[in-house]
Amino acid sequence: MFFGIAQAFSNLTFMALAMVGKNFSFMVGAIFIENFCSGMGTAAFMAFLMSLCNKRYTATQYASLSALSSIGRVCLGPIAGVMVIQWGWVNFYAWSFILSFPGLLLLAMLHGKVSFNVKIAEC
Repeated sequence: MFFGIAQAFSNLTFMALAMVGKNFSFMVGAIFIENFCSGMGTAAFMAFLMSLCNKRYTATQYASLSALSSIGRVCLGPIAGVMVIQWGWVNFYAWSFILSFPGLLLLAMLHGKVSFNVKIAEC
């Protein structure tokens, strides 16, 4: 949940960059923050997917779940360009921040319903 919230807020750094304009230092900072938050969020999401898999069918279930998770990116990615043309970068990043919260709300609602049976491998 924490990394999902961090990913949502990392979009605001690009919104701020769009408002500031061309600024190399600010751009480097925004890219660093977004890459860091995205990496942490992706790692947490992959761990979540692994926790959902049955040990007997891990490969098939993980492959299916990870493929299913990319549908949004494939279907909505091309629409993003049209949205930027219509709304501009500042509004686009503001809406990407706002629209991240339904997914986070769903994650919060699943908190008590999903059992995490991840065991650390013994050395």
